[in-house]
Amino acid sequence: MDALVTPLWKWKEPLAVEAATQDSPQSPVLFVDVARQAGLTIPNVWGGIAHKRLIIETKGSGIAFFDYDNDGWIDIYLTNGDRIDAHWAPGEAPTSHLYKNNRDGTFTDVTAKSGLGLSGWQTGVCVGDYDNDGWDDLFCCFWGHNILFHNNGDGTFTDVTRKAGLYQDRIRWGSGCTFLDYNRDGHLDLFVCRYIQLDPASDPGLCQWKGIPIMCGPRGLPADSNALYRNNGNGTFTDVSEQSGILKPGPRYSITAVSYDFDNDGWPDIYVAVDSQPSILFRNNHDGTFTDVAVMAGCAYNDDGHEQAGMGLAVADYDCDGWFDIFKTNFVDDTCNLYHNNGDGTFTDVSLSSGVGINNQYVAWGCGFIDYDNDGWVDLVQVNGHVYPEVDQYNFGESFKNPRLVYRNLGNGHFRDVSAQMGPGISERFSSRGAAFGDYENNGCMDVLILNLNDVPSLLRNDGGNKQNWIKLKLIGSKCNRTAIGARVRVITGKHIQMDEVHSGTSVMSQSDLRLHFGLGKLDTVDLIEVKWPTTQSIERFTQVKANEILTIREGSGIVASWKPSPLRTNKNPG
Repeated sequence: MDALVTPLWKWKEPLAVEAATQDSPQSPVLFVDVARQAGLTIPNVWGGIAHKRLIIETKGSGIAFFDYDNDGWIDIYLTNGDRIDAHWAPGEAPTSHLYKNNRDGTFTDVTAKSGLGLSGWQTGVCVGDYDNDGWDDLFCCFWGHNILFHNNGDGTFTDVTRKAGLYQDRIRWGSGCTFLDYNRDGHLDLFVCRYIQLDPASDPGLCQWKGIPIMCGPRGLPADSNALYRNNGNGTFTDVSEQSGILKPGPRYSITAVSYDFDNDGWPDIYVAVDSQPSILFRNNHDGTFTDVAVMAGCAYNDDGHEQAGMGLAVADYDCDGWFDIFKTNFVDDTCNLYHNNGDGTFTDVSLSSGVGINNQYVAWGCGFIDYDNDGWVDLVQVNGHVYPEVDQYNFGESFKNPRLVYRNLGNGHFRDVSAQMGPGISERFSSRGAAFGDYENNGCMDVLILNLNDVPSLLRNDGGNKQNWIKLKLIGSKCNRTAIGARVRVITGKHIQMDEVHSGTSVMSQSDLRLHFGLGKLDTVDLIEVKWPTTQSIERFTQVKANEILTIREGSGIVASWKPSPLRTNKNPG
């Protein structure tokens, strides 16, 4: 595994990963919910159960997979909420929870020691090492006051919000967030979505939806403005929302943001899923400013030019053409969007032609592109849950609790709904919100963590995904930010080129594993791994890399660690 700087055109090109063309009667992969046996037994608390009076009670929150203790095994952070007008006895209010990965398929609740057990309406979460000390920190959004938790490196976290200059002077509704290095100075900046200016002392009353009296919003309620905070490099941030152009689109009902280099110019852009208004694509102008180009780029509305209720986001180069595409989830009676990147600054909504627009009976939330069967083509997982419990009383063809959806990538630009084949973890019904994706067993299978409203979470173990080969990469920055957010990786096997970037914040208000995972099909060797570091734009290349290993690559130092899972850790499909 040698680092090289040879031009790509000199590489020999063996056979590419074979594209999937049809589905077998029974999927070789099943998702099984193992949350309870894994130790995830604390239920989520979020608003009323039979009826919801304010919109905050319907929105729910995100969830996180992240390795807080740097032991190479991803841990779990669960957000939590509250109930309107609840009066909890001391010590009984619901809190967020941190679970340590025990490396045996189970988790231990370490919330008490960590200092993360906060009460309140916590909505979004994102992860990044903002001070480059080698430990990933946690930013938590609230309806109330957002909090930046500094990772102390000893299993504890400290609230440094005021010290870092991120404290808000009034109650606001932070939703999604993402760390990014927008000016490429090696220090992580922070983008925060804000949803509605919701006054906790006011009650907007009831509205009508399909003739049902339900809570009001978001239309008719005042939207709030998004925020961008520049990292000063000394542990503090400066609000640059106005001077950067982030405020120019005006107040929006923003929910989730992601940052990727969508136009391949070497600078991170920002895409924002917006509820009931046009979504936003902030193009990075390379001078500290952004311009919203979503309308011109074709990703502000759907293919019919209509506003949609954008919720969650997933980004991937699903067709392996070298450009990042966008999947956005929406409200019931509407299709989710798959925006194909045309490579010329524009996107085309291919939701219907690609096969992902066939389900519109769900309120869709968390989502992610994952290669669940390791065939070299990223598939799509979507979680759902209605916002009105009252819907179960009517014959609308809708229900409050919904199954999940899985779309298999056929390798030709099209997807097939294979949800019915994917096991009980997909067919079980919940009113779900946030979802995070990662390999919690380090066995080469991509698993799914899901937050369920007023229920225990779901931990969907992937059984059978590692019957095909894979490679996983953890990147560590030295000149760039330590978390390596924005670093781009290409994995090349013959003519088949997969691409991904290390990213913070995704799905719905959630954080997935920061490591990058690539399926390899039947191939046991990667011809070339190419890493492009964000600050310097320098490229490191590694050839003839063996499959089924977790590699740690440090900027400028090459592969500094490799780990191959024991055969005893390999899940087999019991079917």
